Amino acid sequence: MGSAARRGRAAPAARDCLPVLLLFCLLLRTCEPKAANAFRPNILLIMADDLGIGDLGCYGNKTLRTPNIDQLAEEGVRLTQHLAAAPLCTPSRAAFLTGRHSFRSGMEASNGYRALQWNAGSGGLPENETTFARILQQRGYATGLIGKWHQGVNCASRADHCHHPLNHGFDYFYGMPFTLTNDCDPGRPPEVDASLRAQLWVYTQCLALGILTVAAGKTCGLISVSRTAVAGMAGLLFLFFISWYASFGFVRRWNCILMRNHDVTEQPMVLENTASLMLKEAVSYIERHKHGPFLLFLSLLHVHIPLVTTRAFLGKSQHGLYGDNVEEMDWLVGKILNAIEDNGLKNSTFTYFTSDHGGHLEARDGHSQLGGWNGIYKGGKGMGGWEGGIRVPGIFRWPGVLPAGRVIDEPTSLMDVFPTVVQLAGCEVPQDRVIDGHSLVPLLQGTETHSAHEFLFHYCGQHLHAARWHQKNSGSVWKIHYMTPQFHPEGAGACYGRGICPCSGEGVTHHRPPLLFDLSRDPSEARPLTPDSEPLYHAVMARVGAAVSEHRQTLRPVPQQFSMSNIVWKPWLQPCCGNFPFCSCREDGDGIPRMPAL
Repeated sequence: MGSAARRGRAAPAARDCLPVLLLFCLLLRTCEPKAANAFRPNILLIMADDLGIGDLGCYGNKTLRTPNIDQLAEEGVRLTQHLAAAPLCTPSRAAFLTGRHSFRSGMEASNGYRALQWNAGSGGLPENETTFARILQQRGYATGLIGKWHQGVNCASRADHCHHPLNHGFDYFYGMPFTLTNDCDPGRPPEVDASLRAQLWVYTQCLALGILTVAAGKTCGLISVSRTAVAGMAGLLFLFFISWYASFGFVRRWNCILMRNHDVTEQPMVLENTASLMLKEAVSYIERHKHGPFLLFLSLLHVHIPLVTTRAFLGKSQHGLYGDNVEEMDWLVGKILNAIEDNGLKNSTFTYFTSDHGGHLEARDGHSQLGGWNGIYKGGKGMGGWEGGIRVPGIFRWPGVLPAGRVIDEPTSLMDVFPTVVQLAGCEVPQDRVIDGHSLVPLLQGTETHSAHEFLFHYCGQHLHAARWHQKNSGSVWKIHYMTPQFHPEGAGACYGRGICPCSGEGVTHHRPPLLFDLSRDPSEARPLTPDSEPLYHAVMARVGAAVSEHRQTLRPVPQQFSMSNIVWKPWLQPCCGNFPFCSCREDGDGIPRMPAL
């Protein structure tokens, strides 16, 4: 056999070894940035919205069909104690993007609103926060975000885009700057500030009735009042009505929009077309950047209410509309993974799948469950302490580098993804701020057997609800609850009377002494320990208490992004397709927005 033939055989083998060499260099920190360029993997991050950990076959579900995500787990590493940093969309995603608790960037609430409410609010992820996308972009990666953002858009004007993805390290964005809500579906009841909206409508009706009564009394000669006064009262009523109806009367038009980079392409969005548009964009992005390296954050709209599902999947699952939506989500994930493989990128792509937090237990339509199943874990979305609100899927695949079929039961966090992808790209995490995450590379590869987290702190808003201690020498995972929400009705497993559980106030119980569980023996948090039942009770309480005190020393005051002044709708900040307030356009198959005929 000639030397040329031998070299031909050796070349594929050498290419297969490149990912292993890269990881070896990264672990030893011996690679110079220029030398690592040829080995940098593509990075595909897939995040579902409101998915319960118990909704996937690879996490124990026997009735919902999720073959593509299950295969991803078989080909990679599955984490069983993977934890969101917050139990709601906006703060959880802020922590995921920055590798640090969301309260460090002001993306949490002490009271009141716990997530952004409008595209035209001025709150959002601050410009001085560093996302993993920004670091990778500076390292030469193409960086794309397709899907949900929910981290704000503008600060002072409609065109400043201070919170926009393109101002946070992504060089391409297609998707929703906000999030799906029931308001996006004309056939669903209102969701954004529904109770406040109802109160304002009642006040308007009462005031109108009062003014009509005064006018009738004047006409009949029963009340002595000038016409000017009646007209003035009517004018004030009209101004009051317009002041709130201009926003709440058009929630779908203001919030349910699609954007490509800085341009609005569909307003309001046509829900039935969204899944196919997102899939088309994701596949196109992979094909355009297949020569890499690229970062693609695919932020799925599934499985958030109103559970928009195409006809091909309606009625096909055993769990109603929610089950249909989960199975469609799995199909979408499969299509994306096929695009990776079809473009020859499977072995050079680091792939990750997760959810932003636990399933939404209170999402119901009569007797039908519209939210996810959190398996054996107590609680759900909105609950910062109970496992069901924060324990999420965590699946990683990188063929030839990460061992296939490996399961890890170590405490890890969504915040760990930030330092993980930064390390894989051959970069360093910022040294000028607190980073709460730790790189998962050693744990995933198997060079370390334990998580780098000894303690994890679980917040609801800005309130510390629980803390976790991983006592590595014993295998115990102690968890202390300082506050828990009061389920409604009493004895239920969620806050059905409220829609979502509160973080503070009358709907929360402060535990004195705190509740103590050992998750290694009681993952369902069903049997709180006492000094009589647990010999280490006082030692654990003291050790975790000291860790909490040390943790609090790292907290610093920052501007609050969820303050009332930042939350309220501001017409001058509203993204608009056309001339405000006549914002309307539809996206054709070629991706070009079309203005409606006048």
